[in-house]
This record gives sequence, structure tokens and C-alpha cells, in this order.
Amino acid sequence: MTTMRQLTSTLLLITFGLALCAAKDETLDALKSRVASARPEDRPALCVQIAHQQLRNADKLYNDGKIEQARAAVDDIVTFLDQARDAATQTKKHQKNVEIEARKISEKLRDIKRTLAFDDQPPVDQAIKHLEDIRTALLKEMFAKDKK
Repeated sequence: MTTMRQLTSTLLLITFGLALCAAKDETLDALKSRVASARPEDRPALCVQIAHQQLRNADKLYNDGKIEQARAAVDDIVTFLDQARDAATQTKKHQKNVEIEARKISEKLRDIKRTLAFDDQPPVDQAIKHLEDIRTALLKEMFAKDKK
């Protein structure tokens, strides 16, 4: 029984990873347009992919001194991880993957925050706190005692 669960879990992680790799070549706008029409069980991977692309964009934009554009990218990260959480919670699938990816993105945002001027840090700090709230909600959902 445990072996079957481990196999299923491994297969889900592989599928999630392949979805991320396949979507890598798509433009950000194409990915965003696919979210609304995607099946609910496909939305978490798609939203996480968008969040990762926007994370790379935010890092580059902050490095280039384009603060307002970088803030917009950070806002997108939060928006799409919210959508990933909602879809994962609704379908009861990919919750663990979304939680892991939210943690990784949060850690990267902490690294980015350390490189910013003091005045540019609050929006990134708010995003980090929001991602921690997303993670907490997912963990509560995954480990709820009164599962039906």
C-alpha cells in the first residue's frame, strides 16, 4: 500500500515537472491566456509556471533598475500563486507541489529583497508574507484532521 502511494506521488511530481518544462518555451502572455480555459487540475502547474517566469522577470527588472515593472511582476507572482492554491484546493490535487514551489519562490524573493534599496523592499516583503500565508493555507488543507 505504501509503495503504491509512493509511486503515485512520484508520478505526480514527474508529471508536474514535465508540465513546467513543457510550458517553459511558451511566452508569458500565452501562458496567462491559457489559465482561464485550462482544466482545474491543470491550473496549478500553469500558474506556478507563470509565477516562476515572473520571478525571473522581477529579478532582471530589479537588476536593471526598472522598479515599477519589477513590482508589477512581483504582484503577478502573488496573483498566480493565489490562483494555483485555489485550483489545488478545489481539486484536492497538486497541493504539495504548489506549497513546495511557493516556498522556493519565497526564498528567492528573500534573496532579491536583500539586494534592494530600503525603500524598494516593502512590496517584496509583503509578497513574501502573502506567499507564507498561501503555504500555511495549503498545509492546513493537506493536514486537516476532519478530512471527508
